Amino acid sequence: MSATNTTTVTPPLKWAGGKRWLLPHIQPIRPAIRNRRYVEPFCGGLAIALGLQPRRALLNDINPHLINFYQHIRLSLLPRRIDTRYNRRLFYKHRRRFNYLIQNGATKTAEAAELFYYLNRTCFNGLCRFNQEGRFNVPFGQYKTVHYLTDFDAYSRLFRHWTFTNKDLETLPIKPDDFIYSDPPYDGTGFTTYSPEGFSWDDQVRTARFLCRHRGPVLLSNLATKRIIDLYKGLHFNLKFLNAPRRISCNGNRLAAREVLASRNL
Repeated sequence: MSATNTTTVTPPLKWAGGKRWLLPHIQPIRPAIRNRRYVEPFCGGLAIALGLQPRRALLNDINPHLINFYQHIRLSLLPRRIDTRYNRRLFYKHRRRFNYLIQNGATKTAEAAELFYYLNRTCFNGLCRFNQEGRFNVPFGQYKTVHYLTDFDAYSRLFRHWTFTNKDLETLPIKPDDFIYSDPPYDGTGFTTYSPEGFSWDDQVRTARFLCRHRGPVLLSNLATKRIIDLYKGLHFNLKFLNAPRRISCNGNRLAAREVLASRNL
């Protein structure tokens, strides 16, 4: 996993459950995975990928709007034509337009990518949540100030060497020697509706079983609920427990959350 660039590049999006805090725990294994392709089935905000900066990467997510945004950056096709002011009325105007594009099958456009970026930076806590009809429904966020990027060139240079896909986990073209880092929606939280289908317990089990069959190295992070621990132990993952910062909570609790880092073939 030879880096393409040693310059620090922070994630372009706000992302609930982002993993920048986890990088110091992953960096020590970097020599063991240096010459492998990096694969992330639930790439989310890209904190780990941007921290490691692998030369080759397959980055996937079940959220099509997220992948559309990354694809447009990769191809340098974000024209930045929409108004990006921190303004409540403008936010709801852009949200209505974004949902109109969703309803009319225009979600793979540059406009949809721009709107997704604006909504992410402006909405409450950077949440990405959709209702059962597939409409984005996160409200306006309260901030002192919001910074909107006007230049994505640093990301475009990195993304040029990476592949972005919007597929189900089990349909990904995984190679036997790939290094897989998986950060699925956390068990036991309310923040699993970043796609209309959600992410169920059956999906947690299916993900863990799929990863345990991989012949190459695997790293898997999740909230350390009892059933997650039992599941990973039953599949013979090696478990390490960490206290993670909890930045978003349904009940206002911001105490550190106990998380598990599960590994195989490392």
